[in-house]
Amino acid sequence: MTNYRQLFLEHNAQTTFFPLLLEIEKANGVYLWDTQGKQYIDLISGIAVSNVGHGNKRVIDAITHQVQQYMHLMVYGELVQKPQVLFAQKLCSLLPDNLQSVYFVNSGAEAVDGALKLAKRYTGRHQTISFRNAYHGSTQGVLSIMGNETYKNAYRPLIPGNTIIEFGNHDDLDYIDKNTACVVVETIQGEAGVRIADKAYFKALQNKCKANGVLLVCDEIQCGMGRTGKMFAFEHYDIIPDILCLSKSLGGGMPLGAFISSKDIMKTLAYQPILGHITTFGGHPVCCAAGLEALNYTLDLKLCESIEEKEKIFKQLLQHPKILEVRGKGLLMAVQFESFEINKKIIDTCIAKGLLTDWFLFCDSAMRIAPPLTIDTTQIYDACKIIIKSIDEVYAS
Repeated sequence: MTNYRQLFLEHNAQTTFFPLLLEIEKANGVYLWDTQGKQYIDLISGIAVSNVGHGNKRVIDAITHQVQQYMHLMVYGELVQKPQVLFAQKLCSLLPDNLQSVYFVNSGAEAVDGALKLAKRYTGRHQTISFRNAYHGSTQGVLSIMGNETYKNAYRPLIPGNTIIEFGNHDDLDYIDKNTACVVVETIQGEAGVRIADKAYFKALQNKCKANGVLLVCDEIQCGMGRTGKMFAFEHYDIIPDILCLSKSLGGGMPLGAFISSKDIMKTLAYQPILGHITTFGGHPVCCAAGLEALNYTLDLKLCESIEEKEKIFKQLLQHPKILEVRGKGLLMAVQFESFEINKKIIDTCIAKGLLTDWFLFCDSAMRIAPPLTIDTTQIYDACKIIIKSIDEVYAS
């Protein structure tokens, strides 16, 4: 009899020749269980998606209630749909005065694509700037500003007019001039292996943008919604973006993205031409209901307040001669090893021992740590014990 694993390999498009092939049957909190009943600690939360934990009852109840009311009704922006309205209002209540207009889409790549269109439309300029080893998604539009040539070369020609600069390099800010429509920056670089710039750099970046009439676009698709210990990572740097991009955990486990700006900037999508940006399923009412409840849960349980302490515990426990560095902000961390080969062996050993983790797209020698924000101290100890034991076993062999 053909099993699901065989059907997966036969009919589901493959993105590598070595998928994990774990067959997960259920998930709750920070745990996953496969069809054999084996339990895994989820240390990556679907790549920073399941911030409020798997199977969150409040989110499930919100989804169930909304499904009973209605699902898809009309393309985004035409009908007044309560879940969209309430979620947009809640997000705006947590954001600065210039970020009060929300455009919901389906994914992070779409959010950045929308931000690029908006910046070009508003400024009337065509040049953009992004950063080396930046990741903003895989669609043709955002691939054009991706900061890694390996993943771009097979898909050229791409959209012209983008310049790649070094993240954290003050001298490279001189590339920003009056021909630039926008600078798109990950507030914390994720797939580069969790790279962080200091406050002085971000202040200089913002000042350079303002001096040249350039829109600053912050991509917080991976680092936003509380993961760093603040609801939005730009709050660590005393800057305010002109456009903010969100996704991943935004939908509480459902597919949802958004780009957020001022009403003055956003209104340019409504004329010359009208319907300047369109999405059929963006802001799906079920996704918005889930996202709103996930946000409320994060606020009600004050999850952000515990993130810094949880980061400290991880860093205290992840001490080993073969760990070169532990980088991170809050519950977005990278454990650096000497090579991909070693990292892959450690990751495989962790998975065999019941801990799910992986590496970073542009830093494959580092292990990813991005668990649900609900992870508790005992679970952190359990996870770190598995990692340390796995390191020992890999080097012993």
